[in-house]
Amino acid sequence: APQQKTQAPGYHRMMLGDFEITALSDGTVDLPVDQLLSGARPGQVKRALQRAYLGVPLETSVNAYLVNTGTRLVLIDTGAAGLFGPTLGKLPAHLKAAGYLPEQVDEVYITHLHPDHVGGLLADGKAAFPNATLRFDQHDADFWLNNEQMAKAPDDAKGFFAGAMGAVKPYQDAGRLKTFTGSTDLVPGVRAEPAPGHTPGHTFYVVESRGQKLVIWGDMMHVAAVQFPDPSIVIKFDVDSKTAMPQRRKAFADAARQGYYVALSHVSFPGIGRLRAEGKGYVWVPLNYSSKP
Repeated sequence: APQQKTQAPGYHRMMLGDFEITALSDGTVDLPVDQLLSGARPGQVKRALQRAYLGVPLETSVNAYLVNTGTRLVLIDTGAAGLFGPTLGKLPAHLKAAGYLPEQVDEVYITHLHPDHVGGLLADGKAAFPNATLRFDQHDADFWLNNEQMAKAPDDAKGFFAGAMGAVKPYQDAGRLKTFTGSTDLVPGVRAEPAPGHTPGHTFYVVESRGQKLVIWGDMMHVAAVQFPDPSIVIKFDVDSKTAMPQRRKAFADAARQGYYVALSHVSFPGIGRLRAEGKGYVWVPLNYSSKP
């Protein structure tokens, strides 16, 4: 028999109290993480990757999360669509494979306006989620949707601004963009919590039902094998790494102490798990697989 060269559809489901959580894969992308990470000792990144049987470039997941509260269907981040090459842009197919249609999405929340989180807002130049309200922090709007900021940005970053502006525009034009500032209750059981540093308006989304808790961290970190053991290591994509690093330390410590679930955009799919403190760092404990509906 010939080899099939395919994977199963990229979705994974879990229950959180009465809420259904569906992790959605947008695909993976190869990143030269040895060139992107900074603040490490000589050889530290390579050794950490080798301990995890990994190398460079590192095949890196791009994840999004769908929360069905029973009354509202909320998508958190949308993947890259075509903005980062042909290995991404799989979220629409995986959303449908998971049993949902884009028209059913009531709310879209964005952790931050980087291309791999907002690219999927568009489909053929139109709003990919035609009935959804789009929400994100006003600080990110002020930064990424600002022509003056784009003009001041390095040439290799200007595309990030253009990508954000283009992705958001159909929702703005339709009056379906609603920003927020600071800690904000969005729908029952889901609230936004500011976590600036990676971008000015980088946001956590806290999901709670029947005493269970999941915090969707966005880009709080990128390379699990390196940054969980040493949260002080930062990445080039941070707009303000001096703010992002203490945010990461605080988030890691709180998650390990309280034992709730966290979800990350760039931890191996489905990107959901818990943290355990170990020495000066942390160990990632992935979600136990369940086949139960």
